[in-house]
Amino acid sequence: MNTVDIRSLERLEGAVLDDTASLASALRLCVVLARHAHHQDLRMWALKELDGYEANDELPAYRRVPAALMVSVNRYFLGGVQQVNSLRISRNQLPQPARERGIGENAPIRQGIRELEVLVTQVERVVHLSPPGSAEYALLMTEEQERLGNEGTEITSIHWEVAVPSIEGILDRIRTRLTQFVAEVRTSMPSGQQNPEPAQIDAAAQQALNISGGDNSTFNIVAPNAHADRGGTASANVNESAPAAVQPWWHRWSVIWTALGVVVAAAGVVATVLLAK
Repeated sequence: MNTVDIRSLERLEGAVLDDTASLASALRLCVVLARHAHHQDLRMWALKELDGYEANDELPAYRRVPAALMVSVNRYFLGGVQQVNSLRISRNQLPQPARERGIGENAPIRQGIRELEVLVTQVERVVHLSPPGSAEYALLMTEEQERLGNEGTEITSIHWEVAVPSIEGILDRIRTRLTQFVAEVRTSMPSGQQNPEPAQIDAAAQQALNISGGDNSTFNIVAPNAHADRGGTASANVNESAPAAVQPWWHRWSVIWTALGVVVAAAGVVATVLLAK
């Protein structure tokens, strides 16, 4: 009867239970364990978490997180320019091609685990992520402003703001699932059994990760389901259904610019008072 080297399981168990240990290291151990068990689907899942998901890969649900849609704006006027670096908008304010593509207030996190682990240690509050086609959509929004007579308004970027705890939540969910996987393998091993069998690895993968089948099977993962101070940007696709027709995005800009005008006027008053002193 084929069995799996218990040392791989023991090392994986130690890695997932140690919160100070790198999750990337635990996933590499999972790759080794899956290889010993000839479980291609478990191996491919761990490799995708390590290497990151491609644009055409289906993402696990836990890798889609809430995100604020933001734009950066330059408003040119006689003698100067007013810059607004992070102005929140709704998905209804995006150009129609962006809405049809499914871009909304959820961001897909496709980066590999090690990149995410480093990111959360370097960024304090939020991470900027750029949707696919963001430069094109910013140009469309600028052109629309020109058609409305706001020639001095330039949309310089469109991006998501993702809260760092949302990224940490992805890491925690993966660690929890790996822990459950190890626990399921342990539970399936009767007293006295030293090494897990491939069938026990397969059953544990189905139970903990919803990964079914052995070699050459399709795997499916189902799981329940912010400017960075020191950087952190990435490009990602969104595979969401196209929304119904919505009102044009520009209907709130007059209100926005009125508010900005009040801010600028107030800043002028403060400057005058300071100069008078």
